[in-house]
Amino acid sequence: MKTAIVILNWNGKKLLEQFLPSVVNFSKDEADVYVADNASTDDSIQFIKNHFPSVKIVQNKINGGYAKGYNDALQHIDADIFCLVNSDIEITQNWLAPILNTFKTEENTGIIQPKILDFKEKSKFEYAGAAGGFIDKYGYPYCRGRMFDTLETDDNQFNDTEQIFWASGACFFIRSSVFFELNGFDEDYFAHQEEIDLCWRAKNKGYDIKYVGTSTVYHVGGATLQNINPKKTYLNFRNSLLSLVKNLPTSQLFPIIFSRLVLDGFAGIKFLIDLKPSHTFAIIKAHFSFYKNLNKFLKKRNQLQQKNNYYKHNSVVWQYYVKGRKKFSDLL
Repeated sequence: MKTAIVILNWNGKKLLEQFLPSVVNFSKDEADVYVADNASTDDSIQFIKNHFPSVKIVQNKINGGYAKGYNDALQHIDADIFCLVNSDIEITQNWLAPILNTFKTEENTGIIQPKILDFKEKSKFEYAGAAGGFIDKYGYPYCRGRMFDTLETDDNQFNDTEQIFWASGACFFIRSSVFFELNGFDEDYFAHQEEIDLCWRAKNKGYDIKYVGTSTVYHVGGATLQNINPKKTYLNFRNSLLSLVKNLPTSQLFPIIFSRLVLDGFAGIKFLIDLKPSHTFAIIKAHFSFYKNLNKFLKKRNQLQQKNNYYKHNSVVWQYYVKGRKKFSDLL
């Protein structure tokens, strides 16, 4: 299977200096390595040409964020499997074989994620993906190994291969045929949760999404947009609502959206209590943007399939904050 590892870059020379060597060294003879550049203004492209001549470069005309950046770049890459890798990912030896073997033996598997551990504390799972993602009934994302801000220690409890609902965009494997069948990422997202939307659409098309825990990568996290940044709060809350509109089954659409808006209100109050008013205003801004885009996304849903089996747990917010269940294994 022809595999392309594609790193999206925007003014990321320092990250490329640190992490590109591991990608190149541990992917030899198994994949071609590409850097998709989002119209950088630093000298990262010249750095690649000087130090990594084997790495192929696709230069996008504008910085369209994660979604458009990959949509534009992948049009120019010929491969059976795309591996989309953040520029702040360190990979490990023999990381590709378990994933490529899964694709070879499971024809219906369209998307795969490896185990994602924290680069800064390598015994811990990392926020963005951990051991595979799910969403609850109200669209809030969570992971095996990571519940909201609680990160589990990796004690080999997730060294399995498991069906999941979404794979992390930090290290995201997808069959090229599936990517193009789904028309790629929704560019209205710009960044954050576009991979959840893509996975949801893949699920509704009948494809399996897998976590393969025998492949490990380490993720810095927040290298391009810090976790404490209100812009990240804005994008996460807005994009999650938009995904619900696009992909929820019709019978659940309006009850779930209404409940979710109320829950977001409580989240805004909590930010105020925690003396983080900028995040409260980010949620308010996200809701106004959601209302502005509502008709557009209702039209999008008319072109998609929707199925009922989208969630594993009812409300992880209730279980986490009220019942005190901090681990995936504790959820009911």
